[in-house]
Amino acid sequence: MPNLCANLMYLFTELPPMARFEAAKKAGFDLVEYQFPYDHDATDMRHAMDEAGVRMRLINTPPGDKARGERGLAALADREADFRDGFLLALSYARELGSPLIHVMAGVVPDDERDYATAVYAENLRICASAAEAADVGIVIEPINGIDIPGYLLQRTAQARAMIATVGEANLTLQYDAYHALMNGEDPAEGLRANLDIISHIQIAGFPGRAEPIAGDGYDFGGFIELCDTLGYAGAIGCEYNPKNGTQAGLSWASRYGIAAP
Repeated sequence: MPNLCANLMYLFTELPPMARFEAAKKAGFDLVEYQFPYDHDATDMRHAMDEAGVRMRLINTPPGDKARGERGLAALADREADFRDGFLLALSYARELGSPLIHVMAGVVPDDERDYATAVYAENLRICASAAEAADVGIVIEPINGIDIPGYLLQRTAQARAMIATVGEANLTLQYDAYHALMNGEDPAEGLRANLDIISHIQIAGFPGRAEPIAGDGYDFGGFIELCDTLGYAGAIGCEYNPKNGTQAGLSWASRYGIAAP
């Protein structure tokens, strides 16, 4: 049975943030992820999680100034101090929330700066992987397609695999998002098989459209999830999609996995 994980910045957003944990649990989720928890007190979040009986699986590093188009700071040469401050904040939240993983977002860079930005990203990943290891926290990196976020440094699975090899830290692994793979024209099943050795978190969303991962909408996520089980993937599968008509109305796709509207 797959370990489905509710992304609470996409699902149950009809509710206030602190109420989403209980709603996720009532729907059958034991695991949650919350990309950017920084608008909320970590102790309050942990209390709401404990009351609901759910566990945090993943958070992201702060994205920077989204109004300026920033989508992560780790590869930005002129924002190194800001990135490291943000990473320390993320690490403190991960420890308070019990999150075993932090996704370190690379960021958007100009085409003519990509080589230098890649070197900056690698160095920042080495630094934060070392700091996270001391806290027993893992670091993940995620390729994000360049259609949804133009200019994002890390766009393809092969890039991420090369970066992990370059950095060479044992607690640096891959967050494999099947939706982003599909947007890049990649086959998620083949990507899963080829990279299972470095994958510690998976995310899914319907393709195309990023709504519920419903069979017949373009890609068979039922088959993909079954393949995860067949190959022995033991991590979580994050549900990071935009419900078409509210979260609960769209949960029928997950009923075979023990998830349903309460």
